[in-house]
Amino acid sequence: MKFRVPRDVLADAVAWTARALPVRPSAPVLAGLLIEAGPLDDDQGDGLRLSTFDYETSARATLPAEVGEEGTVLVSGRLLSDICRSLPDKPVDVSVDGAKVTLVCGSARFSLQTMPVEDYPTLPEMPQARGTVPSTVFAQAVNQAVTAAGRDDMLPVLTGVRVELEGESIAMLATDRFRLSQRELTWSPGTPDVEAAALVPAKVLSDTAKALTGGSEVSIALSSPGSGGAGEGIIGFEGSAGSGGTRRTTTRLLDGEFPKVRSLFPTEHLTVARVDRSALVDSVKRVALVAERNTAVQLAFSDGVLTLDAGSGEEAMASESLEAHVTGEDLTTGFNPGYLLDGLTALEQPVVELAFTQSSKPVVLSGVDSLDGQADDSFRYLLMPRRLLS
Repeated sequence: MKFRVPRDVLADAVAWTARALPVRPSAPVLAGLLIEAGPLDDDQGDGLRLSTFDYETSARATLPAEVGEEGTVLVSGRLLSDICRSLPDKPVDVSVDGAKVTLVCGSARFSLQTMPVEDYPTLPEMPQARGTVPSTVFAQAVNQAVTAAGRDDMLPVLTGVRVELEGESIAMLATDRFRLSQRELTWSPGTPDVEAAALVPAKVLSDTAKALTGGSEVSIALSSPGSGGAGEGIIGFEGSAGSGGTRRTTTRLLDGEFPKVRSLFPTEHLTVARVDRSALVDSVKRVALVAERNTAVQLAFSDGVLTLDAGSGEEAMASESLEAHVTGEDLTTGFNPGYLLDGLTALEQPVVELAFTQSSKPVVLSGVDSLDGQADDSFRYLLMPRRLLS
């Protein structure tokens, strides 16, 4: 096998593919990155296919290259990624001689040991494509949705994001029992009557969305429930790369029933406050400096003022007031400052609306473009209150 490829094109593709490598592979071969040189699919000419797979998540990148001799080789993915990142800005020549891969770039020369290709698992087939969504919109939506996803592997269902496809709408829901995020967006479905749902690992979804911003669109592929065919229980995402190649990833769906959480969003609110979002973020960060672990930051809304308090009389204390536009009854409540900041920073509008039914019930955060504007319900973040220390 022999090929030549620009350094930046190779480094970008290797880094993207290697990101899916397992930290602790169950078998040594799963730490490998598969390189195939030869004709690409869809009459794209000669090039490279780079692949990784750990039986759960697969990643594949295609890229144009000058292929002098076709072939397939498996090498350490993380080592190759580190090498490519450090190379000078010159064309990279790669060749295979026996059990060694030689990589030459300018005056730099590396030799890598190959791994047994025959022991490498076959990558899963891409399931049925369901539609496309602009890559920037997809990345923003996923970034907001994963905010409330759980990180406790003892509750695997809550480490996922429920993705619901219905007609021209996509809904993404995540919860860790203490908070809940819901993001809705529009997309271009392959058929107008598409209806499907999947529970996708939040970390894989987040990493994929960030990595697929090189092209204009992301294609979403999902197996049909109970089909029993190729791609059963798998979701896939595909997009183009700026170098002219493509990026594709698949992941196995999580098992289990996601809790029915939509009903947790209240339909009526007794107190609604609107506050400058960046000012509130800064205030929460300052006041939280004296909040002991697992204690709340208190928020008191009254007479057009939001007062934040933290700490106790025996230790350090902090208090700060902000101007707030408050309608409804006065209210005092408290929240985990980290969870509150997660919700505030996930919003993008300059004003945040905090809607309450009562102090002991969850708050719903949403973004607003101005103090008297209409709240944007495309992203809502529900947060349970914490008990205040007396």
